[in-house]
Amino acid sequence: MEMLDIVDENGVPTGETVEREAAHRNGIRHRTSHVWILRKRNGKTQVLLQKRSLNKDSHPGCYDTSSAGHIPSGEDFLESSLRELQEELGITAAAEELLYCGCRRSEYRGEFHGRRFWDHQVSNVYILWRDVEESQLTLQKSEVDSVVWMDWDKCLDMVKHQSAPHCIRIDELEMVFSAVSLLEESGLPPRLEK
Repeated sequence: MEMLDIVDENGVPTGETVEREAAHRNGIRHRTSHVWILRKRNGKTQVLLQKRSLNKDSHPGCYDTSSAGHIPSGEDFLESSLRELQEELGITAAAEELLYCGCRRSEYRGEFHGRRFWDHQVSNVYILWRDVEESQLTLQKSEVDSVVWMDWDKCLDMVKHQSAPHCIRIDELEMVFSAVSLLEESGLPPRLEK
């Protein structure tokens, strides 16, 4: 049974916990972390998207953030982000490699596998610059069906026009894009072009 911290609107734990399934059944606010893995190829920014396993409790078979996950009770955003990268994709990263983009609050109501799903989360969003081939990744099959690198503008178009099944929110993409633009203006962090 996965226990989550119940949090306030800023993602601060209230001291109470809730089982993950109950959080989604009743719309209880909890925390998640989202990591967008980016690279440069042929002068373009690319994003690594994961295709969610068909067995996921929400949005099965949809394209999603590179790596994301619920934060277990007692963990923090950064610790959870690094653990999820390792578990879902086999990527080992250091805390200083994750670039903070911002905090996002979201609420979603739907139905999956014949059950009501009410997601109410506070998410910290990060960028990881990492040029890695899909074949070099070790996917957690219970979570991730496959991964694909996609040009940033193609990803944005897919989300805006619903041209493929996905659970990516446009406001989060815009948050990441703004952070990338600021980084490029400052010349940091260095990114190798292949």
